[in-house]
Amino acid sequence: MNKLTITEENNSQEELYEKILLRCPKCEIQTKIKVPSKIITQNGNVITIGIPVGLICEHSFQVFVDKHSDVRGYQVVDFNIPKTEYFQSDVLKNDQKEKNSQNPITRLPFFQDIINLLRNYVDDREILGSAVFTTKGNVLYSSIPNTTLLDTIKEFEVRSKEKLHRIAKMFLELRNNQKVCSVYLEIQDLEVILVLFFSEMVNFAIGNMYLREVVNKINKFT
Repeated sequence: MNKLTITEENNSQEELYEKILLRCPKCEIQTKIKVPSKIITQNGNVITIGIPVGLICEHSFQVFVDKHSDVRGYQVVDFNIPKTEYFQSDVLKNDQKEKNSQNPITRLPFFQDIINLLRNYVDDREILGSAVFTTKGNVLYSSIPNTTLLDTIKEFEVRSKEKLHRIAKMFLELRNNQKVCSVYLEIQDLEVILVLFFSEMVNFAIGNMYLREVVNKINKFT
């Protein structure tokens, strides 16, 4: 059996990818990314590649690449719809949903203003998603991954059982270095928890600053 040396193996892996120099059409920051060669050669003359926020810069855009790995053009993405978005305990059991759907706060106009605010932050910042749930674990709104949301709720439940309700904020770091920053709020006499979900590039100091900024704007709505 033939064995590849480390150098030969690395070269073999490199042949599987094409390095493409990209330039953000908004801020013009440049960087190279690796794209599987098979994707470029098997999809006709031009392929479209979506560049998410955080891969190159703070902007999201599309790039058009031909079969020779040459960039043909760019298209700016004005708004990214979150991959998952839940309202009124969609992630909970049916009996919990029914109970939570009676909560009047979700039917008030200012709550839609809060959701739009959170969406805009996901669009403009290194925030991957956000959520609002009650201290009892009823989800009012969420655009963060289901697993992350449930893990965050469990963390608050543990602290509640341990009578650590005096804690106003909680900061968690996931194994992939993504961050979860959360804070207790009182909205229309309802105790809720606001959660912001950050990329691995954001540290807790910056996360706390964004969290405080969002809270100040929410307070103006209420």
